[in-house]
Amino acid sequence: MSFIQFTGVSLAFGNRDIFTNANIFLKSRSRAALCGANGSGKSTFMKVMAGLIQPDSGERAIEKASHVSYLPQSGVVHSGNTLKEEVETAFSPIKAIICKIDSIHRELETSGGNGSCDVFSEKRTRALLEEQHRLTEVVEKSGYHMRDKKISMVLQGLGFSKNDPDRNTSEFSGGWQMRIALAKILLENPDILLLDEPTNYLDIEARVWFQKWLAGFDGAYLLVSHDRYFLDCCVNEIYELFQGTLKRYAGNYSAYCVVRRQETEAIIAAYKAQQEEIAKAEDLIRRFRYKATKAAMVQERIKKIEKMERIEIPENLKRIAIALPAPPHCGRIALTLQNICKSYNDHQVLSGLDLTVESGERLVVVGPNGAGKTTLLRIIAGADDDYVGTVKTGAGIMIGYFTQDSSEAISGNSSVVEFMENSAPTDLIPKVRDMLGAFLFRGDDVFKSLNVLSGGEKSRLALLKLLLKPLNLLILDEPTNHLDLTTKEILLEALSAYTGTIIFVSHDRAFMEALSTKTLELQPDTPPRLFYGNYSYYLQRVEGGEQNAPNEGKNSPNRLPLPATAPPRSSPAPRSKCACASAQRAPTEVWPSATPTSSAPVTAGTKEAREAEKKKQSLIRRLRREESLQMEKLDQAETEKSNMEADLSKPEIYSNGEKAKDIMRRLENINTTIANLTAEWEKINADLTAVES
Repeated sequence: MSFIQFTGVSLAFGNRDIFTNANIFLKSRSRAALCGANGSGKSTFMKVMAGLIQPDSGERAIEKASHVSYLPQSGVVHSGNTLKEEVETAFSPIKAIICKIDSIHRELETSGGNGSCDVFSEKRTRALLEEQHRLTEVVEKSGYHMRDKKISMVLQGLGFSKNDPDRNTSEFSGGWQMRIALAKILLENPDILLLDEPTNYLDIEARVWFQKWLAGFDGAYLLVSHDRYFLDCCVNEIYELFQGTLKRYAGNYSAYCVVRRQETEAIIAAYKAQQEEIAKAEDLIRRFRYKATKAAMVQERIKKIEKMERIEIPENLKRIAIALPAPPHCGRIALTLQNICKSYNDHQVLSGLDLTVESGERLVVVGPNGAGKTTLLRIIAGADDDYVGTVKTGAGIMIGYFTQDSSEAISGNSSVVEFMENSAPTDLIPKVRDMLGAFLFRGDDVFKSLNVLSGGEKSRLALLKLLLKPLNLLILDEPTNHLDLTTKEILLEALSAYTGTIIFVSHDRAFMEALSTKTLELQPDTPPRLFYGNYSYYLQRVEGGEQNAPNEGKNSPNRLPLPATAPPRSSPAPRSKCACASAQRAPTEVWPSATPTSSAPVTAGTKEAREAEKKKQSLIRRLRREESLQMEKLDQAETEKSNMEADLSKPEIYSNGEKAKDIMRRLENINTTIANLTAEWEKINADLTAVES
């Protein structure tokens, strides 16, 4: 059985721990994904697993003769061979084995022809025959003798055309270069696959094919992907890198999200409770800092705050919701296309396309590469005027267009935050930093110069700049590229709440299903078809054998019920009854008034005056004792609360749902106790102040 295993593996860069004491075990048929925030070290972890980076400590074990293949996230470039010649290099190890088999065959012929029959020769012959048999099985298992068929199947599945195998690899763009690298790895038929963002450069048809290929793969794989649907279909265990710790979660990505959300809520709840405690303590310090009688209490509070182990919320757990500007008022019809035709030389891309889009609709355009999706969006946006037909926008329509080329317009010496503040409407300027954080520009990233940004960073910035404008028709070509899963969810929430019109192309199935309300299908050499439902509805119709169905009408009798066009949002958990509201307040003693009730004047030095002073001093001593006792109770309660919060911040606690819930329940009770004790202390303190004055 092939396997790869990490035991207690650690790696640090300078004073930053990338991961510590990491344990992972992959064996045949393991289907695992590696998750974590951008910058958490996922790519570095994959390189350590692949043996490209040596860890600082720990053990990396691989079963003897296991073949591990690794696909990096980007940067692979091929040249000098045709596409077919390049992918055929995947069989180079098999060719070497065939040469070894031929060598064994020649040695057997030689030993058989010399007439020798000693015991040594017999053992040698037996060993050669066994080795020849083993190597022959390896060759047969590799599919080497059917390599032409396998190469054709893989290239076609990954979206290459029939003429591509004869093209030189240097002619292919960066995205297609990564497809070539993926094709070679799949043809290697390894025992263990390590794939870093393999879906980044695949369209949805290629992703579906790749998903089916992985389902039939007998080896193990660990992959990183930002495609939620792909992860749900392809993995049954998640490894998460979080603050240098690797933790395993059973189930697919959606199951992981449920558990992780509970853990995150526990951390955030503990953080909020601690912040409230700090604010209350700081308020007491401010109120009594300059009062001599409360100096000891103030110093005690200051020391407690300084010694407190602060709970920090990692940046990737801070969910930042962004709200798009309200779209300007416009007419009922947003867009009308009539008889749109478009050709590139002799190649007809669009022919006779008629389309009406009403305001508020979300139209997704689908189809294979080369079907004209991007071309159609360019025509609608006015970026391409070399076509036949009519494009008419409705009254008051203001168009915003995002494409991957939008990043090319971002340059200069301005910082990221300056660029966005100059682009944002006045009312959104205070929110720019939060929005940049939602789009992965965090910390010092906002002060980067535009000229040093990568292509992906510029693309994210261009998308955010567009979303800050008050527009009522958004045309988006692959808006989710270069976004992690959290940012995709933030973008989806913002676009779902947006009341304007959206026409978009995407290769992220979960995003397409959640956002779309209509689906326009484009196919080469086939009339376009419009489906009155989201992408999931469209797949139901097409997979149900209705490939030749005509355009649907709103009142079509064959129209299927529309599935939900947005993912069900988890309702907030019902709040438990707060003990602060429901608990009975402890009975409060009624203290005698410090002011004599008698209306007779009291003269200093008289017996009555001495009696009044005696009672006053007795009352002061009593109040001080009560105040001291109340402070002791408060200290005990706050110490108990600090211990609970310290426990809650431990991974072994917050990752255990039952333990976390138990501590949260106890925290709620202790918070109630502290609130009641504080109220009583404040009343005693007020009475004492009144008596002493």
